[in-house]
Amino acid sequence: MTTMLTSLHRSRDAVEPALRKAVARLDPTTRAHASYHFGWTDADGRATSGNSGKAVRPALALLSAEAAGDPEAGIPGAVAVELVHNFSLLHDDLMDGDVERRHRRTVWTVWGASAAILAGDALLALAQEVLLDCPSPHAPAAGRLLAGATRELIRGQVEDLAFEKRNDVTVEQCLNMAAAKTGSLLSASAAIGAVLAGAEADVVDALTMYGAHIGLAFQLVDDLLGIWGDPEVTGKPVFSDLRSRKKSLPVTYALSQGGPAARELAAWLSNPDAVSEEDLRRAAQLVEDAGGRQWAATEAERRMRLGECALTAVSLPEGPRAELIALGRFIVNREL
Repeated sequence: MTTMLTSLHRSRDAVEPALRKAVARLDPTTRAHASYHFGWTDADGRATSGNSGKAVRPALALLSAEAAGDPEAGIPGAVAVELVHNFSLLHDDLMDGDVERRHRRTVWTVWGASAAILAGDALLALAQEVLLDCPSPHAPAAGRLLAGATRELIRGQVEDLAFEKRNDVTVEQCLNMAAAKTGSLLSASAAIGAVLAGAEADVVDALTMYGAHIGLAFQLVDDLLGIWGDPEVTGKPVFSDLRSRKKSLPVTYALSQGGPAARELAAWLSNPDAVSEEDLRRAAQLVEDAGGRQWAATEAERRMRLGECALTAVSLPEGPRAELIALGRFIVNREL
C-alpha cells in the first residue's frame, strides 16, 4: 500500500504543473469551468486545495514510461490521458444527471449543460494538442493509441445508455461494454508512456494487456461501490446505481442467474414507479442474494491476477513492475 501511495503522489506532483499549463491554453470561460472541475478553484474562480481525484491514469502513464527506461517521456502522455478522462467525466455527469462529484456540485449544475459539454470537448481537443506538441518521435503513435481508446470509450458509453432501455443484456455484453467504457482508457494509460519512450512491441503489448485487465477490475469495483459504497468516500448517495436502475455488472450477473431473487429483481427494475430507501435496500439485497456482489468481487480479483501475469511475461525493471502491481491492487481493493 505504501508503494501505491508513493506512485500516486509522485505522479500527481509530476503531472499537475504540465496539466495546469495545458488548461491555461483554453479561453478564459472554458478555463474557469475546467479549473473548477479539476478542483483548482471554486465556482467564483478563487484558488482552492480541493480534491482533484486519485490520478490513477497519469500514474499508469508515468510508470509505463519508467518501465521503458525514460520516465520523463511519459509526462505528455500522462497529461493527455487525464484530459481525456476528465472530458468523459464532464459529459458523464450531465448524461447521468449527477449533481455532485468529489463532494462538490458538478459543472453542469453550476453553469448549465452547454458549458459542461463545451468544457469536455475542449479537454478532448487539448489532449491531442498536448501529444502533437510532444518532442518524442513516437508522438504520432501515442496519438493514434489515445484516439482509438477514446473512440472505444465513446462506444462503451453508447452501449451503456442503450442497455438502460433493454431487459436482455447478457453478462458478456456488459463486460464488453465495460472493456470499452473503462478498460480502453486505462489500457491506453498503461501503455502510452512506453510508446512515447520507444519501448519494444512486446513491452507495449504486455502493458496494454495489463491495463485492459485492470480496467475491467476497476469497473467491477466501481459498480460494487455504486451500490454498496460509502457516500463519504464515493461522493454519491448509497445505492446510487440502483436509483437510476442501471444495468451494472453485479446487477446483470444477478439477473442472469434465474431463481426467485433474480425474478423479483427483474420485476423491480422494470417498475417505473418512484422508489423508497426501503425499496433500494431490498433491491441491493436481491443482487447479493442472486450472487452478483460476490461474483463481481471475485471477477475483479481474477482480472487483476491476469493483469499481473501479463507484466511477468516480459522483461521489465522490478521497481516499475512492483509499483504497477501495487497500483492495480489498490484499484481492486479500494474501499471494499
